[in-house]
Amino acid sequence: MEHLINERVQDIQISGIRKIANLVAQYPDALSLTIGQPDFPTPQHILEAAHRAVDAGKTVYTPNPGLPELREAASAFVKAKYGLSYASADEIIVTNGASQALDIALRTIVKPGDEVILPGPIYPGYEPLIRLAGGVPVYVDTRPSGFKLTAERIAPHLTERTKAVILGYPSNPTGRVLSPGELADIARLLESRELFVLSDEIYSELLYEGVHTSIAALPGMREKTIVINGLSKSHSMTGWRIGFTFAPAAITRHMVKVHQYNVTCASSISQYAALEALTAGIDDAVLMREAYRQRRDYVFDRLTAMGMPLEKPEGAFYLFPSIEQFGLPSMDFAMRLLDEQRVAVVPGDAFSVYGEGYIRISYAYAQHVLERGLDRLEAFLRTL
Repeated sequence: MEHLINERVQDIQISGIRKIANLVAQYPDALSLTIGQPDFPTPQHILEAAHRAVDAGKTVYTPNPGLPELREAASAFVKAKYGLSYASADEIIVTNGASQALDIALRTIVKPGDEVILPGPIYPGYEPLIRLAGGVPVYVDTRPSGFKLTAERIAPHLTERTKAVILGYPSNPTGRVLSPGELADIARLLESRELFVLSDEIYSELLYEGVHTSIAALPGMREKTIVINGLSKSHSMTGWRIGFTFAPAAITRHMVKVHQYNVTCASSISQYAALEALTAGIDDAVLMREAYRQRRDYVFDRLTAMGMPLEKPEGAFYLFPSIEQFGLPSMDFAMRLLDEQRVAVVPGDAFSVYGEGYIRISYAYAQHVLERGLDRLEAFLRTL
């Protein structure tokens, strides 16, 4: 019966990140530097809020777009942090993580044959969602621009079929960030065009210098931008699965239909935990961010000393060093490192063909894990 399966689903492959992470389970003594999951526990006050919600029996459906008070808190949060103004009643949806937010956004705006521009290398979760919606992913090679999707690199790829441009900054896998000037250049390029911008800002609270800038805050961009965010990275709430869409009412009213028939609503208990996170925990990310900054500097310095070329990330918690000098495909490099030194990293080709020749290292791990992992990586490099 497999031949009857939707061809779009048949053509999708399991994420390269998950493939390598699953392989680690076969190596009980391996150190994993693969998954982008904070090693900090969810803050205690958020756990207590969830307990209170359980004890109060708040285990029923919420409104499809989410608890009104949570949407109000989300509105206040992005206003205070990033200067974004969204009405809680009809411009915000609470989703099951940022991944579901991306899914409903793309299924709402993309028709078969529409082109969606996205940077390469990039997190592998976008392309399958584009293809499931019938769209055509159009990758832009960002290696010459330091892994930044600049206006200059976008322009040659714009066609009459372009429906959307995806911006994912701070970036997974490179940690790069678009400056306010670079965002302004993109805004000038796109403001007169009839297309959407999907701005995935899930790492917005993990920016090491300055304040995060959203393209939706720039002149002419709010009406065509769908901002994606969530609490997985900022509040160490990956398993709670709370994300958000922020978009004009004319767009949101259609996305909420897809969301309604997809999941009805996000988990009620998770929503009450999220309410605590966005109010009492508005600055919970600060201590985590400072720890990540110290880890970034440590790992960057170690990799540089090993002679691995790389860009210094301004956000998120990943580094993306080049391995081209070693003459191995990224998957072969990763598998040999795992077999010979019991260290797991993600091969760069998991992030599109433009990631080949690189590996991704997550520093969302304790310092002693990073030290041991890099010691083993250094020993491995000496054998090449």
